Amino acid sequence: MNVDDLVSDFYQLVLRRNAGEPEFHQAVSEVLESLKIVLAKDPEYGEKGLVQRLCEPERQIIFRVPWVDDQGQVQVNRGFRVQFNSVLGPYKGGLRFHPSVNLGIIKFLGFEQIFKNSLTGLPIGGGKGGSDFDPKGKSELEIMRFCQSFMTELNRHIGEYTDVPAGDIGVGGREIGFLFGQYRRLNNRHESGVLTGKGLTWGGSLVRTEATGYGTVYFTQRMMEEHGESLSGAKVVVSGSGNVAIYAMQKAQQLGATVVAFSDSSGYVSTPGGVDVELLREIKEVRRGRVGEYAEQAEGAEFHAKGNVWEVACDVALPCATQNELNGDDAKMLVANGCKYVAEGANMPSTPEAVEYFRKSSINFAPGKAANAGGVATSALEMQQNATRDSWSFEYTDERLQGIMSNIFENCAKTAATYDREHDYVVGANIAGFKKVANAMLAQGII
Repeated sequence: MNVDDLVSDFYQLVLRRNAGEPEFHQAVSEVLESLKIVLAKDPEYGEKGLVQRLCEPERQIIFRVPWVDDQGQVQVNRGFRVQFNSVLGPYKGGLRFHPSVNLGIIKFLGFEQIFKNSLTGLPIGGGKGGSDFDPKGKSELEIMRFCQSFMTELNRHIGEYTDVPAGDIGVGGREIGFLFGQYRRLNNRHESGVLTGKGLTWGGSLVRTEATGYGTVYFTQRMMEEHGESLSGAKVVVSGSGNVAIYAMQKAQQLGATVVAFSDSSGYVSTPGGVDVELLREIKEVRRGRVGEYAEQAEGAEFHAKGNVWEVACDVALPCATQNELNGDDAKMLVANGCKYVAEGANMPSTPEAVEYFRKSSINFAPGKAANAGGVATSALEMQQNATRDSWSFEYTDERLQGIMSNIFENCAKTAATYDREHDYVVGANIAGFKKVANAMLAQGII
């Protein structure tokens, strides 16, 4: 059987066994497409059910999360933890609290996490979790009660040598605090390495808050340098205004770029003179407000309730909101407006049509599993500090992050060139991430 037929047959099996999970199908399809050239050149990777095992989680946990709201009414949500692959180390991946969460979303995120974690070069496997609970509009006490109920079940499945969750959409420092407190209470020990993204006074790491956004920009800067360009003087558009987006904006402007637009689900703000990051942090992180409030207070900023942030002309686009936010039409608009670099700060924010258009248009495109790996890399650095009861300076940790992101870029670029796909960072990331995991799986037997 030729490679195309082999991959097609296996993908059909994935579709049958994972019905109704389009995001997971999309993530698997993208990786399988890249692996065709690996399977053709190195057929041993197609043996021993390796690809089939890689696409099947080691463990899928679904549980009920009952909690009591401020009116005394019992509410019930659903919790998930998908422990996908631990061949390189303990499962590592965030928790997402958002009404869109379902098993397919968690599986897609966990599958991506395998390769992302592999690319960091650190000893961490891939996993993901979360709930369809929506923190928006909830009181702090309601969020605490939910987190405590969630951890009451989750705690038996995690541990610093087993599975180490972190935050994701809807799970920030407040939620991690409530989750960690309940874990301590249930287990009667201060096992600081069981969760990352903790507060700095109780086991957290400097740079972890900034890491995903900073890392995306470090990867972008390295990609631009490869083509003789720099962020200095560049115009940047960022989708989103959460943690990743805010710190991507901050680092981009520190490196000399001007962020000319950003967004949230209510619309977008055009900022031709750049973004006041501290004001935006105050509105989003302290007041938990909307981007329209920023436009009311910042000179030269304009809020657009209609339209699309990708309408704004730029040199660099950083999608940092959520999956499949940037479609084929958006990609065409970006290219038509002169954009030359796209780096994904979120997980799979570009649709397959958008990615294909970028690649055909010779846009330099960095997939999320490479460009946004800085967050989980710094989580692993937090784990190192917890294991040694140490605390590193901001400068040292940031230096480690820059080195990791540079190594990820070099690995992606070198791997793509090895397979005659120079500057195809999608292929480079997928193959480099896959081969490290695949070699470890082959070495450890059929398990």
